[in-house]
Amino acid sequence: MRPVVLQVFDYSLDGIIGEEGTEFYEFCRAVPDDPAYEAWLVGSLERAGVHIMGRVTYEEMARHFPTASSADHEREGTTDAIADVMNRTPKAVFSRTLPAADWPESTILRGDTAEEIDALRRCGTGEILAHGGASFAQSLARLDVVDEYRLTVYPYLAGDGKRLFAGVGKPRHLELVSSTAFASGVLALTYRRPGTRS
Repeated sequence: MRPVVLQVFDYSLDGIIGEEGTEFYEFCRAVPDDPAYEAWLVGSLERAGVHIMGRVTYEEMARHFPTASSADHEREGTTDAIADVMNRTPKAVFSRTLPAADWPESTILRGDTAEEIDALRRCGTGEILAHGGASFAQSLARLDVVDEYRLTVYPYLAGDGKRLFAGVGKPRHLELVSSTAFASGVLALTYRRPGTRS
């Protein structure tokens, strides 16, 4: 069965998820471009057989990636290489209210989240790469369906905001499997559930 990987791109030292409209989010957008970070990110995205997300994140990405120019990518902190991966890889959006998914290679999943993820695990190849929104990321952590966490940690203390592991009931042991430091001070950390293969 293929693993579920939760990738949180903007994560503070004190465990806050960077949400649009916050000072932390603006700090992350202001960090200078780094070719080494982009290569790491594109490599992470390319390992996915399907990208999963909640409705809000899906709608934001579906507005941006299919038609954005290089200048638009630059404003959004993305690149043509990232857009290419996101446009061509299958995507599944978890929503009971989204009427249609017009971004090519997209499917709407309307059932129980844990059951839908279990079905995805048993078909296809490549990782199941989950993208936050904070609420969707928190729900996956609470459901204990994540095999691997990829956290892009910024040198920033956010203080207030949504914590990834808020509401996680039971203790869980994770193994650090990789750590990559970038010149910007950003640190990419990968933690995996013991016994899980990548």
